[in-house]
Amino acid sequence: MHSFRTAAAAVFAASIAVDAPTSPTNSQLPVAGISNIYNDYRSITPPYPGNETEPIFPKSNGTAGPDDLLYQNLLSAEWAIFSFYQQGVERCSLLRLSQLSAGHLQSFQSQISDNSLKPGLCKYAFGVTNAQSFVVTLTLLEIASMTFLTGLVQQANTLKTRADTSFPCVNQILDTTNQFIIPGSYPQANPEYPYPNQHLPQSTYNPKTNSSLTSNTEIEYIFATPPPAWEDGKPYYVIFFHELLNISMPFNTKTNTTTIPNFKLNKGLIVGVIADTPGAPTLDTGVAGPVLIIEQPAGAKKHVMI
Repeated sequence: MHSFRTAAAAVFAASIAVDAPTSPTNSQLPVAGISNIYNDYRSITPPYPGNETEPIFPKSNGTAGPDDLLYQNLLSAEWAIFSFYQQGVERCSLLRLSQLSAGHLQSFQSQISDNSLKPGLCKYAFGVTNAQSFVVTLTLLEIASMTFLTGLVQQANTLKTRADTSFPCVNQILDTTNQFIIPGSYPQANPEYPYPNQHLPQSTYNPKTNSSLTSNTEIEYIFATPPPAWEDGKPYYVIFFHELLNISMPFNTKTNTTTIPNFKLNKGLIVGVIADTPGAPTLDTGVAGPVLIIEQPAGAKKHVMI
């Protein structure tokens, strides 16, 4: 997963007009892709910039860079991933993954201009108690990051229509990572994450279902936050995104159920978002945050991801 995110970040950076610095302002600080620290570091103590977690305030009052907001979102997402791996370093052998994530932090920080704030670290509670919950949380964090980067790469290459993107509403997935932030720990100086944020109700599927959660089977939604205020008589849909496809299926607001479409290949990621319009043609048609389903030929991995 990390190799994909690293490659996607590189492709996106190369696809837009950004003057990426080749060295930091302070020559003593390591630079991802140049310094060996992100390959050779062996201490449990977090490597730079994971050891400097406060927001970095703007150094000048000029106009924000054209891609500052984009990299603020990426940096905030990477802080969550870094914190997850760093907690793993302190409990078991995840040093290499922590090194890679620290390198991503440095890369994203370097892309934010001195006219904009660089978000700092929150405190996170991931609820990891065993190997299964570790894999569940890892999957959610990495999917959020990979999906966001994939959407950005596609947009940078002018693939902007819904037919060309697997899930264009990427900020909705980033919003699912906010569940891990410990209340009161979000730095006051940090910008809203993600931005823009629709603050949609958060949903997942019922993991106790007898359904295999594959094509043509029923899926029941459950809500971790108050559900949407359904309008009587108004139709609602779940728009399922899988690979380059998106298919709208009727959603029963009485039972919170729908049917997974007939995807010929029952493998990979399916994203289902509830909307009041088939295809969810605009962001404002979405009414509940996405459900993520990891498909396998024998059936989906069943776990709660909120």
